[in-house]
Amino acid sequence: MINISSPHRAHEFQSKPRSLHRRNFLKHGVALVGASALLATRSSQAGSSSTPSGGDKSGGFVDVHVHVWTNDLKRYPIAPGFTRNDMQPSTFLPEDILRHARPSGVNRIVLIQMSYYKFDNSYMLDVIRHSPGVFRGVAVIDKDGSHPDLVMRELKKHGVRGFRIVPGGSPGAPSFEGEGFDKMFGCASKERLAMCPLLNPDALPALAKQCERFPDMPVAIDHLAHVGAQGRILESEVQALCAMAKYPQVYVKVSAFYALGLKRPPHEDLAPLIRRVYEAYGPQRMMWGSDCPYQVMKETYEDGISLIRSHLSFLSAEDREWILRKTAESVFFTD
Repeated sequence: MINISSPHRAHEFQSKPRSLHRRNFLKHGVALVGASALLATRSSQAGSSSTPSGGDKSGGFVDVHVHVWTNDLKRYPIAPGFTRNDMQPSTFLPEDILRHARPSGVNRIVLIQMSYYKFDNSYMLDVIRHSPGVFRGVAVIDKDGSHPDLVMRELKKHGVRGFRIVPGGSPGAPSFEGEGFDKMFGCASKERLAMCPLLNPDALPALAKQCERFPDMPVAIDHLAHVGAQGRILESEVQALCAMAKYPQVYVKVSAFYALGLKRPPHEDLAPLIRRVYEAYGPQRMMWGSDCPYQVMKETYEDGISLIRSHLSFLSAEDREWILRKTAESVFFTD
């Protein structure tokens, strides 16, 4: 979900460094012994006989940005600072997203760790384990923990293919600097794990600095870097986003249309922005995402995907295949 007043939501992802403990694997991402057994035990709690298990609709498209959560707070407790009342809607389950997505030709989903759970990726991991052919994950971990790189490698074994990050630094001076970020970026470069920054356009220069230092690091920028989130699409912000295309490992999620520009379907006011991104990056580095459940709280799922699938005359049929399927496959469904 896009929060304009606090786009980085950094307070949700800050904590003191932690040592590694076996009992904290699902909360903090790593267990050097017995992880598979732990996940197998809990997967039966996330899944059920009603959970969809694969694509039954033609299209084969991929939605690269979806959040899921459950109201079973006993098995999946939410982080301190959140209450049940914060969870709106009260649940959004894997069967919910597929019920919305399949009629639009989408049958694979990239899950983004929900902020209600902070560093506890348990629910997302259990959903992936229950239907590994359908779901991949983008986790949130403690970059200031003892070994964020080990956490990343362990989570990769369980279907995680990216990690959401938010810039630090002081107000007006966003930054991706520090030992924790360095460990994450180094691991991402070696393991081909995507860094998925949630940022505003003013943080793009700080991200560019790290792309210079870590040229092999895959990066998937969320929600067009929030260009147009304030209602106006500013040329300076478009230029800043397009300038990132010089780094060949940078991708852009064309996502969360409900929250950009005029913020109403059919979203054709976003066409000039998307065309500029298309001209800078090419379709092989663009991928579509809904940002459900927030997309379907304001509009329909079809309102989100149809702009790419059925409109935008500058896109060829092959371009649409890349944006709706092939790019996401190359980043998140490589095995």
